[in-house]
Amino acid sequence: MSGTTRGGTAIVGVAESDLGKVAEGVTPQDLMAQGIVRALDDAGLTLGDVDGLFLAASQLRMPTISMCEYLGIAPRYMDSSFTGGSSFEALAAHAALALEAGACDVAVIAYGSTQRSQRGKFTPQRDLNDYDAPFRPRLPITGYALAASRHMAEYGTRREDLAEIAVAARAWAKMNPVAFDQRDLTVEDVLNAPMISTPLGVKDCCLVTDGGGAVVMVRAERAKSLKQKPVYLLGHGEAQPHHAITNMPDLTETGAKASGAQAYAMAGLGAQDMDVAQLYDAFTITTLLFLEDLGFCAKGEGGAFVREGGIAPGGRLPVNTSGGGLSYCHPGMFGLFLMIEATRQLRGTCGARQVEGAETAIAHGNGGVLAAQATLVLGTEATL
Repeated sequence: MSGTTRGGTAIVGVAESDLGKVAEGVTPQDLMAQGIVRALDDAGLTLGDVDGLFLAASQLRMPTISMCEYLGIAPRYMDSSFTGGSSFEALAAHAALALEAGACDVAVIAYGSTQRSQRGKFTPQRDLNDYDAPFRPRLPITGYALAASRHMAEYGTRREDLAEIAVAARAWAKMNPVAFDQRDLTVEDVLNAPMISTPLGVKDCCLVTDGGGAVVMVRAERAKSLKQKPVYLLGHGEAQPHHAITNMPDLTETGAKASGAQAYAMAGLGAQDMDVAQLYDAFTITTLLFLEDLGFCAKGEGGAFVREGGIAPGGRLPVNTSGGGLSYCHPGMFGLFLMIEATRQLRGTCGARQVEGAETAIAHGNGGVLAAQATLVLGTEATL
């Protein structure tokens, strides 16, 4: 998707809602609203400034309409495009288009979910597929397990390599005060955890938490006058090569290759220029596949790349510095939180987990079973 300018828009406010397990009676709207109000305060703006609303939700059928009523606002531009966990990176690109076209002046992207509190009471809707259904897959994990098995067969990737990804995420989470799980975790712990869908055990799977958050965007010229150091949108890309896992063209190559190439081309940068990577980690295998498809290593070399702390604190590439979906939070969809952490890293406000001198970041969202991919390349003023 084109039509936007490199550095033409910027993220000026970010915030999470309460995370973890919220009190009984708290709704997805409550968490979304909490994130929006906090993000606007972070930017030095108010609800009265919002005239663009970009929402995606798995527990709300019409999130934009629902939240306008909840918040008592009437924005002149709304978008509720839904591509699963990658919705938020895609909505950021849509927001940039709307801002640059003058369709709105202050765009808010937000999400909220009570997936942990509603565990056992809420069943996500899934589209039926004639090719998958006869085999009764336990989605989404069966699909990700197929991708992991194929990667192991073709490239010799080991369960120990995938375990390194979970251990690295936990090491970062220990430096994030709001991370849900900060307990010690070793490769042996991951390997010995109960198997869910071979070769993925329970520690290869993301958390199930409650939570929400929001991101505020404006045009670049306005960003400079607001409260926080702007984080500029340098490039973006989207790709949806399949929906059902049985229609995935190659189980070891995702649409991230195409969406990443689009984002890098617009930004005029490449993987070698990224200081921080925030990659959707619904399962350990997703991180490995995205490291390869976004160009941080060659296809088949993801296992070697993550070995011996390659993406942990002090490793060759800081990945998922919040602790990711594996250890920080994962309220049904995680894409928004990748943008929040990338922004904080580029502002230099991440405290103990701050990557020194970070000027560029990639935030990559994944939706469905490796189906919908959306990539953002972000940068500080120094990168313009």
